[in-house]
Amino acid sequence: MTASLTQTSPRIAFIGGGNMATALARGFVQSGLCQPASLHIIDPGDATRETWQGFGAATAATCDAALSNCKVWFFAVKPQNMRVAIEAARPFLQDDTLVVSIAAGLRADTLASWLGTTAQPWTRLVRSMPNTPSLVGAGATGLAALSGVTDADRAWVGQLFEAVGKAVWVRDDEALDAVTGLSGSGPAYVFLFLESLIQGGIDLGLDAVQARELALATVQGACTLASQSEDPLHTLREKVTSKGGTTAAALGSFEADGFEVMVRRAMAAAAERARQMSRELA
Repeated sequence: MTASLTQTSPRIAFIGGGNMATALARGFVQSGLCQPASLHIIDPGDATRETWQGFGAATAATCDAALSNCKVWFFAVKPQNMRVAIEAARPFLQDDTLVVSIAAGLRADTLASWLGTTAQPWTRLVRSMPNTPSLVGAGATGLAALSGVTDADRAWVGQLFEAVGKAVWVRDDEALDAVTGLSGSGPAYVFLFLESLIQGGIDLGLDAVQARELALATVQGACTLASQSEDPLHTLREKVTSKGGTTAAALGSFEADGFEVMVRRAMAAAAERARQMSRELA
């Protein structure tokens, strides 16, 4: 298992053709990294396959010999269905197949043993943790590779995920648990914060449309400023905060309620749940 991928648009299989698979595939095609005709989608749903066929991809209801010609396999099924999906695909695994998992809560060593054996695990494997903003090309993905993944493979897989947002390589499963707690689950934290901002605006006298527009623009604008500024975040925060002013009053309330500790505790809970899931699913 020493072969490497190059940027020559190898055939790509998605085992599972749901929303995340769709987001990734469309990003790959729009960025020019592959063509619809180079995609092979395995999904039992008739409507799902029809959608993919309209996109120009080949489809099948179950794993088939066409998988043998696909150099990259993306397993995009629910974690609880992963072992069955791997067992169905495994007969078509080739020595030069690169496997990418986008399932949460399943550690690389578990996946490697299912793809290979306990004595000889499949090490040409990348675990990924994308998040839902990938659906609009604004995702954040953590990636971790086993030893059989070459530098060329890493570069190419990184390019694929950069097509739907930001991709960051981390060292191992433990680091991916941290990714889960930060960016994997993070959109939900932001949505909750937005809901709270909107309701707060309504409580203060704005109508729902006004509060939503202002809340979305404020969060988006702050993120854009943070990404483009050379100042650290605490400096940007200080620039908004006049001593004794309105922002200082709001931040003081956050501090009194333990906002920073609450966020870190929530992230730790998500990461711990990822570890629990890995034990349960293994």
